[in-house]
Amino acid sequence: MPTTDASVLPVSGPAISQALVDYRVVRGDTLYSLARTHRITLQNLLEMNGFSSNHALRAGDIIKVPAASTAGNFAGGTSSASVPSSGVTQPVVPPSNPAPASGGIYALRWPVIPKIITYMTGQMGVVVEGEQLESVKSLTQGNVVSAGPWRKYGRVVIVETTGGYYYMYGGLESVSINVGDRVSPGMEVGRLGVNSVSQKPQLYFMVFRSDTPVDPALAPRASVASSGNNSRT
Repeated sequence: MPTTDASVLPVSGPAISQALVDYRVVRGDTLYSLARTHRITLQNLLEMNGFSSNHALRAGDIIKVPAASTAGNFAGGTSSASVPSSGVTQPVVPPSNPAPASGGIYALRWPVIPKIITYMTGQMGVVVEGEQLESVKSLTQGNVVSAGPWRKYGRVVIVETTGGYYYMYGGLESVSINVGDRVSPGMEVGRLGVNSVSQKPQLYFMVFRSDTPVDPALAPRASVASSGNNSRT
């Protein structure tokens, strides 16, 4: 089930009273991802910009964000994020991301045993660094709807689960299942590959519900009696 650990939730508070700066929206930004990056609630971000709940961002828009944040692409400046030649946005660590030793999101069960977990810029996805050729295991039960090369994430497996959720496991060296297969929690979906840009074994893990990105740390996880994937559950 989704965690309620405060270390992975947006920080609430009177953010609208903070000093604000202009931020230029880039492709892939969403109101939710920007709120989380700047450690405020979605409602705070809407209020400080006078947006309605159904406001749609467009690349090039200038919006207000808290001045204290160091993340983002500020108007008149340059972005602190870089885009590798693979086309995959370089992951960055949000300020709220805890160190491995402190628990937090590292205490959750992940598709691989996490060495480092970072959030992807402008997307509600994470990059989980593991071991090369490590077994990548499903967090849920469901049906495989895609298995193979996908966009610029290398080999990818997408599993559809109840509730309209889609779990994407990308950056695989090899795929262990086929479209139409039924997977169970802890079942191997593939083996972890090495990112051609970072030269590190990195899993691109994203969760969507009705085409809306879901924070992977908050996505449902089915219990596993004995997955062998991670000693932390």
